[in-house]
Amino acid sequence: MIDVYGGAKREFEAGSDRMLDKLEFIEEKYEDLSHKISDPETISDQEVWRKLMKEHANLEPVVEKFREYKSVLKGIEDSNEMLTDKPDKEFEEMIKLELAELHDKKEMMEEELKILLLPKDPNDEKNVIVEIRGAAGGEEAALFAGDLLRMYTRYAERVGWQIDILSSNATDIGGYKEVIFEIQGKGAYSRLKYESGAHRVQRIPTTEAGGRIHTSTSTVAVLPEAEDVDVEINMNDLRIDVFRSSGHGGQSVNTTDSAVRVTHLPTGFVVSCQDEKSQLKNKEKAIKILKSRLLELETEKHNAEIASDRKSKVGTGDRSERIRTYNFPQGRVTDHRIGLTLYQLDTFMDGDLDEMIDTLVTNAQAEKLKSAE
Repeated sequence: MIDVYGGAKREFEAGSDRMLDKLEFIEEKYEDLSHKISDPETISDQEVWRKLMKEHANLEPVVEKFREYKSVLKGIEDSNEMLTDKPDKEFEEMIKLELAELHDKKEMMEEELKILLLPKDPNDEKNVIVEIRGAAGGEEAALFAGDLLRMYTRYAERVGWQIDILSSNATDIGGYKEVIFEIQGKGAYSRLKYESGAHRVQRIPTTEAGGRIHTSTSTVAVLPEAEDVDVEINMNDLRIDVFRSSGHGGQSVNTTDSAVRVTHLPTGFVVSCQDEKSQLKNKEKAIKILKSRLLELETEKHNAEIASDRKSKVGTGDRSERIRTYNFPQGRVTDHRIGLTLYQLDTFMDGDLDEMIDTLVTNAQAEKLKSAE
């Protein structure tokens, strides 16, 4: 291997040398892919070209950061060489100041590169299916489920994602016993996967005449959208029932059997959809939800097999795990997994989730780095 770093490479520990070897391999692969995606023969096969383009795009952030890093190493090497020439005192001080800055930058970039080299969750770039259910607390829990739906809808709008309601079971006073929706957008799962769990609300319900603070809970499950390549369903394993759609209080809202209930016999999973007027569309949506639940089941099995799957502080993603409390009288939201409290509940409920999500992502990365050591 050609030493492109000069004497600067001698500063590295064995672990950093391994990291540099890996980064050089990634850069070579990136350059090879750059040639391939520009080749007319490759472009003529659109399926292969799209696959290579995706791989090239995934490597680009790592390669760009690595090239910045090499530039810093070269700067350190050049500065050290200038010091060996015994410059005058004023120039020597300038070089030493620059060296200190370069060493700080080098350390920061090494940490950034370590994070970029962490194994990627294969589902991170996928769209998500989110299931919200009112749990403990009756009507107030259902109302809070509606508030969570609005919160995630507003967040999706802020980042330019699309949202599509797949199934809903609304209550008479504007809440939801259950609502299932899809969010389409780049990296949706990577940002929202930490939202799975029990969300607890503390506030005076609109249904409470005495003005007492109640505690209610709604559960959230965030599932990566399953693609056909991820989950294959044998149609013989499905029982499909059709029935008439019903509205609030159970009254019929359709004169035809457009609602669909799909039961997956091997697992017992049941999905019902009645939001569309078309039986075919309801069936398609129900199967889409079912596929995502089956993918989640397979992912959970896989994770359980990996070294007993160390339980991360960020959480397991289990929908029964209490992850967050929304305290309306105090105007605060607290995430119990990372101990973060924000006193910006109004803006948080309006979809300003980035500070919380960024902290959750950072903590998850720190956990991965720790376990990789």
